[in-house]
Amino acid sequence: MMIDGLQCGHFDRQAFQSLQAAKVGGVVVTCGFWEGAVESLDSLGQWRDLARDNADIAEIATTSAEVERIGGEGKVAVILGFQNANLFEGRIRFVELFAELGVRVVQLTYNNQNELAGSCYEAEDSGLSRFGKEVVREMNAAGMLVDCSHVGDRSTLDAIEASAKPIAVTHANARSLFDHKRNKSDNVLKALGQTGGVIGCAAYRNITGDEYCSSIEAWCGMVARTVEIAGIDSVAIGTDRSHNFTALDYAWMRQGRWTRGADYGASAAGKPLKAPPPDWFQKVADMGVIPGGLRAVGFSEEDVAKITHKNWLRLYEATFRKA
Repeated sequence: MMIDGLQCGHFDRQAFQSLQAAKVGGVVVTCGFWEGAVESLDSLGQWRDLARDNADIAEIATTSAEVERIGGEGKVAVILGFQNANLFEGRIRFVELFAELGVRVVQLTYNNQNELAGSCYEAEDSGLSRFGKEVVREMNAAGMLVDCSHVGDRSTLDAIEASAKPIAVTHANARSLFDHKRNKSDNVLKALGQTGGVIGCAAYRNITGDEYCSSIEAWCGMVARTVEIAGIDSVAIGTDRSHNFTALDYAWMRQGRWTRGADYGASAAGKPLKAPPPDWFQKVADMGVIPGGLRAVGFSEEDVAKITHKNWLRLYEATFRKA
């Protein structure tokens, strides 16, 4: 099976069926971007309803073993995640409470600096704050995976150092392969490799580039070059694919409540509101070509298994449990 380290959007039964068609047995979903605690609770409630209504094809997973079991049954294991730490609202005890509600992946910052750390888009990366270090330690203890996908490089390296468990970059690429602020330096990728962390290679055109979006072989070639930097045990899939997004969704992601102006995130003025998907990834079910693409660029069956699911399962086993 495959595991996707990050997707977002409005999931529905058709989304789950598309993942099933691609043999994706597990996916980290985005339950929120800028939402506070109460809104995040609403989102978790809605996800529970969605899983309950589609119990024949999807199930919420809170452990590595559950992800493996659910995927092995031909269903989709839903792993609850957030792309920002706003759900904690500055309260250290909320980390444990949200973990007990099933949240397993939390990104320290989204596109702005917050009280925990610096974002990739700030002119100066402040590094991990004192509170950020406390939250990382609390996440370790509660069984949450620390995600640094939109986090600045200095803050990411600080998080790797502060964390007693390996961390993730669930959806980004190597900056040395495609120069974008959202992507990670070789120093970060090597630090992930040295500490058991994992990067999920993204298929979002704005941070992947037209060259690597031109064919499945080109994208898998990018994965192979990422493996050369981070190591075969630290590279996986994190497509950053969205489901059923509207203009209002893009505005919320990019602007939230913090600006009256236009903020483009990973995009830029003059680009389409929705970046065109990779040429090989026009619909979600097209993810099914990834294993064959990895074989085509020279990966062994063992390495294909690591990239498609085993590296995520190992990381989940190391992090989705109380310390």
